[in-house]
Amino acid sequence: MNVYDETQFILHKYKIQANKSLGQNFLVDDNVIEEIILRSDISKDDLIIEIGPGLGVLTNRLLEKANNVIAVELDKRMVNILQDRFKNNINNQLNSKTGKLEIINEDILKINLSQLIENKKAEANIKNVKIVANLPYYISTPIIMKLLENRFDVDEIIVMVQKEVAERLICKTGTRLAGAITYLVEYYAETESIIKVAKESFLPSPKVESEVIKLKVRENPKIKVKNEKVLFDIIQKSFMQRRKTLSNALLNNNIIQDKKEVEKMFNFLGLNVNVRAENLALEQFGKIADYIS
Repeated sequence: MNVYDETQFILHKYKIQANKSLGQNFLVDDNVIEEIILRSDISKDDLIIEIGPGLGVLTNRLLEKANNVIAVELDKRMVNILQDRFKNNINNQLNSKTGKLEIINEDILKINLSQLIENKKAEANIKNVKIVANLPYYISTPIIMKLLENRFDVDEIIVMVQKEVAERLICKTGTRLAGAITYLVEYYAETESIIKVAKESFLPSPKVESEVIKLKVRENPKIKVKNEKVLFDIIQKSFMQRRKTLSNALLNNNIIQDKKEVEKMFNFLGLNVNVRAENLALEQFGKIADYIS
């Protein structure tokens, strides 16, 4: 049975429909699922945390690859389906082909992920921790930033997001497409595109195209700065007024109060006074942050 037929069968069996308020669109493309599994490069000793598993189509494949999978699902209807579908895995009745599944009925933004990972590592032989998810589009950015900013013990993040969001997350800094989040992601991780996903790969079909991306979390941030809070504050406020010059953005947001001091800093750092935030590399923002610190 292919994934589309499998999804239709489950929806009919449990008499449910996708919840639009939770951003539910069920992935029904076998090729996309296989590409996610392939590029996640999962070993038996990896801990896989799946966010928003829904009907468990991807979960099923993850359990074939890893001994330990944690599914974090907000929708109680989906939790009931997962508990029914994977009862042997939940009860730890393992065989050579399937792993153990733990289901958490909670909002991923509210759970103590550090403690969850720590507990799992204490009870099992874990090699790497990987996040694999088809994220609800309306909270995809907050989820990704929580995973990066909190520096959880996570090695890789493989997620499906809206195509426009993916482009901003993984584009090169110092280019027109870059935004504040581009710099924050580059600070914490190396990025790459896995596969672009058409609207027709989902049931129901969303109004936007999607893309699967991989974030390989850096062991240490890409640059070393005196004060991370100052760095992120400068980047965020600079891109709030991205059409203005960087010097005006710094002045308008009271990061620096005096125009002469801005000019002095730009001269010291070798920056053009008319440069815009989108033209700078992460390293240059780091030098500005250190100068101000």
